[in-house]
Amino acid sequence: MPRPTLLFTGPWADRPLEELVGSLAEWGYTGVELCCWGDHLEIQRALSESDYCQNKLDLLARHELTLNLISNHRVGQAIGDAVIDARHQALVPDYVWGNGEPLGVRQRAIEEMIATIRVAERLGVGLVAGFIGSPLASYVGGWPPPSRDTVESAFEQFAELWYPILDVCRETGIKFALEVHPGQLAYDLYTAQRLLEAVDHHSEFGFLLDPAHLHWQGIDPVAFIRQFPERIWHVHIKDAMLTLDGKSGLLGSFWPQGDARRGWQYRSPGHGGIDWQGFIRALHQIDYAGALAVDWSDPEMDRDFGAADACQFVKRLDFPTKPRPEPGAFRPV
Repeated sequence: MPRPTLLFTGPWADRPLEELVGSLAEWGYTGVELCCWGDHLEIQRALSESDYCQNKLDLLARHELTLNLISNHRVGQAIGDAVIDARHQALVPDYVWGNGEPLGVRQRAIEEMIATIRVAERLGVGLVAGFIGSPLASYVGGWPPPSRDTVESAFEQFAELWYPILDVCRETGIKFALEVHPGQLAYDLYTAQRLLEAVDHHSEFGFLLDPAHLHWQGIDPVAFIRQFPERIWHVHIKDAMLTLDGKSGLLGSFWPQGDARRGWQYRSPGHGGIDWQGFIRALHQIDYAGALAVDWSDPEMDRDFGAADACQFVKRLDFPTKPRPEPGAFRPV
């Protein structure tokens, strides 16, 4: 049976949800991953207005769309970053930013993430995805290097900040999926493993896998799938292409997407360098039964055209598998 094909609404947060959902049905999507910014999902309104959540569900239902999960990447970033500055003011709601005092922003971000979990419970979805930030982000370039104590302290701080959030997850039956991503404390296989260890493999903590964020670093997404078969709770479909010309490298770069000076670019699914056949076969092998959500980004393509094209690509990609033989069953040579 094909997996649900979703659109992550973050790249369309500038468009009212009521306007966007009509396009989603036309493009062929079966559901959405709602972002918690723009008017797509306003956390405090969802908590304070008795009909807010039901109105969102009714809107989606009128277009025969399901709500599979919600994502609050922007607020999560402010929880773990070592430096809170103007970049975060552009990410979080005004009431989370407050007067911008870093400790206050971090505490309000934690409260907002807990509120996000409560809203997920009201909406009847079992998964919240997002970022956690990183106190080690400035060290990833390699110089000046962190001490071993600095690294260990960062993972201990993550556990201290997130245990209260994960306790609410356990209380409500909601799981949290971190998107493994540069700029997060987990951005490759080793850091992802260390992060699990930091929270003692907490039953409510897992991963959102977007292969694009591994591919441009030179990391094999299939290796990640095989390393964490029980912890991959959600999958984004986004592509990337290395554009190395001998003048640029693989660092994240402060040049904007689309700038020819970058060493890599995001691409609409199927238009980049990811081995999608290998990726989907690996998901089949671990019996991943979750959704495939297009997280669309391509600086050189119209986004509405890209969203429609990506939906059809995902549906072609997600081929059905044949039943596996029983252990010990005869197999023809």
